[in-house]
Amino acid sequence: MAKVLCTICARGGSKGVKNKNIKELCGKPLIAYTIEQAKASGLFEHIVISTDSDAIASVAKEYGADVFFKRSAEMASDTAGKLDVIRDAFVRSEAYYQERFDYLIDLDATAPLRSIEDIICAYQQFLDNDNDNLITAMPSRRSPYFNLVEVDASGKVALSKKLASGVARRQDAPKSYDMNASIYIWKRNAILNENSLFLDKTGLYVMPEERSIDIDNELDFEFVEFLMRRQNA
Repeated sequence: MAKVLCTICARGGSKGVKNKNIKELCGKPLIAYTIEQAKASGLFEHIVISTDSDAIASVAKEYGADVFFKRSAEMASDTAGKLDVIRDAFVRSEAYYQERFDYLIDLDATAPLRSIEDIICAYQQFLDNDNDNLITAMPSRRSPYFNLVEVDASGKVALSKKLASGVARRQDAPKSYDMNASIYIWKRNAILNENSLFLDKTGLYVMPEERSIDIDNELDFEFVEFLMRRQNA
């Protein structure tokens, strides 16, 4: 049976929302939702938290996650790449548990609206398609072929992407997706050796917009809270 590690990366220095990862959301700390989803999926023996914050570590332990290391200042800086942070947690986990994990699933603490089924189905799709890694996204509201523009150094405004035939309606543009930072899945060899998120065999699991909000600022937090309260009602 394959061994799958879950990581949840949550640093303390959030800028958009102070103490975001442990801020109370509908009666529970934000990070608790992701820990509970990971546990309920039944996929993981170990759910590992990567954090530089003692407060986050304490809350995560309370909800049943493992916190056996403190993330370094370098890995917790504004310039640290997410892939490097995930890889660091994976390597530390193999050493700590003295186990070799076949796959890694990283769940972002700022995406609490994902469902347990999203985790299970994304993993199954990843296996079925023999992907090296997988990312999640939602259908984009705007298209780089129709209404997303760029401005070059001279100030010229142009569409981000062009087709030779042009696109008269957004519905006629090639499908595009917004990454929602919810679920990342990796084969062991890929997480240890690749330095890009986009590989030849990267999979895409598409989620609906209502489960794809990534909390980055206070408005996002208030919107997620509204959706949760409406759902619970």
